Amino acid sequence: MLQNIHIKNLALMEETEVEFTKGLNILTGETGAGKSLLIGSVNLALGAKFDKEMLRHGAEYAFVELVFADEGRGVSDKLKELEIEDNGGQIIISRKMNQGKSIYKINGETVTAKQVKELAEVLIDIHGQHEHQSLLKKSKHLEILDEYSKNDYGDLKEKVSEKYNDVKALKEKLSLEDKGDSEKEREISLAEFELKEIEDAALKLGEDEELEKRYRLMTNSKKISESLSESYMCTGGETSENAGSMIGRAVRALSGVSGFDERLDKLSEQLSEIEGLLSDYNRDISEYIESTEFDPEEFAETEERLNLINRLKSKYGDSIEKIIAYGEKKREDIIKFQDYDAYIASMKRELSKVEEELNSLCKKLSDIRIKNAKKLSKLLINALEGLNFAQTSFNIDVRPEQNVTATGYDDVEFMISVNPGEPMLPLGNTASGGELSRIMLAIKTVLAKEDSIDTLIFDEIDTGISGKTAWKVSEELNTVAGAHQVICITHLAQIAAMADTHFVIEKSSTRDNTITDVRALSEDESLKELARLLGSDELSEAALENARQMKAEAAKVKAGE
Repeated sequence: MLQNIHIKNLALMEETEVEFTKGLNILTGETGAGKSLLIGSVNLALGAKFDKEMLRHGAEYAFVELVFADEGRGVSDKLKELEIEDNGGQIIISRKMNQGKSIYKINGETVTAKQVKELAEVLIDIHGQHEHQSLLKKSKHLEILDEYSKNDYGDLKEKVSEKYNDVKALKEKLSLEDKGDSEKEREISLAEFELKEIEDAALKLGEDEELEKRYRLMTNSKKISESLSESYMCTGGETSENAGSMIGRAVRALSGVSGFDERLDKLSEQLSEIEGLLSDYNRDISEYIESTEFDPEEFAETEERLNLINRLKSKYGDSIEKIIAYGEKKREDIIKFQDYDAYIASMKRELSKVEEELNSLCKKLSDIRIKNAKKLSKLLINALEGLNFAQTSFNIDVRPEQNVTATGYDDVEFMISVNPGEPMLPLGNTASGGELSRIMLAIKTVLAKEDSIDTLIFDEIDTGISGKTAWKVSEELNTVAGAHQVICITHLAQIAAMADTHFVIEKSSTRDNTITDVRALSEDESLKELARLLGSDELSEAALENARQMKAEAAKVKAGE
């Protein structure tokens, strides 16, 4: 349930906070007061595009925060899946926006827009002001049927999509592999040449690293030799001033007095150890000098081998492992081309097998759709009757087609006849804007009864309706609000009268400032707002009495009378 929304510096809203309740939350207001801005703010918090023009004039940033109560309908599982900490039954989603970037947070953790949208799918369902127009597209009809059927599908839709991609990949591979004789001969010739080049190189794993190490030593041999010689001259050379000679004299000098004091014994031992270490060092460095004599022939061989390996790397892969793997691939290609007809036949058999598997999965998916289309059609007829569609015929046609896609092979279309005796026609060809709006409401209410989403938002669902039909819509919203939180923007008194909590959106202006704000109405204030919605310019006693009667009728509906 959406408990609270906090908006700051967004369009005409300087800073607004709204506390929503359970049941039916109704929002009304004068034309131009900014009613849809509130729903737009919810959409922004949940990842909708932010235009810099939406930032309040003079403000550095805009901010929207939504606070939801976790009603235990799969929300905790989604938080766990997104690796977001559960905040003790409360979910706080916020977005801070400026002209350059947005920062999203869930329960204080910075997240991506994608994570916010994924979480929103289990928290809230928003029916936008013109969403009913999407019913004109058949793709929307399939989407609605699949939403209703999702509990029966399991992972069937995912399997269909995966198998479809397998078929697509095999067809693309077969198209690329199906070559003429001349192209096939070129491929064989090139593969044989490349394989021979790799085999002749007789590469060994790790060989390049060892060669590079040796090459580095050889190219720096002069500098290494000079440094080693100088070091050896300082520590053990033929001069009497080298470190070895000097330490030897020091050892002899100290050994003559070491017996006089234990501390002198210790110093003498330390110096003897140093003399031994230096002697070992001089022996090792002498051996190293002898082993590093520059060999021009070995250098040339090493350089040539490295050049060969680097040339192969530039052609077949950036490592010896990849070069060898490339060679194995060419060996397989040669074997493939040697019996090419059998290879192509094998691929075609595999494609046929996978296509059969795809068709089998599509058939299972289609059977579930056909079964659920009948159920959903009946539910929608009942819902439409409750929305003043008297004697309406409605059917969801599921027609298997030859063209298979990632969603199966079904063509789904809503068919309707709003007058007795008239033939069933596609929904997009017959329904008016007001009828589409009510049909979408019927769909939303039917799906809501099957769905776990707790909060439903309707932005001006009452487009193109009035009178008795408006009462029917009001009653249907009240029914839905019995199991879900409903937030609805309306301009009709019949719908506003049914509110459990009534809010008004107001715009006020001073000489240099305009502000839109939202506040909850008291019972008396709600009556006055109903009178205004009924078209009363003056709040006469007659207008207020009319509003009271409307409230009383709504109360009877709520009481089940």
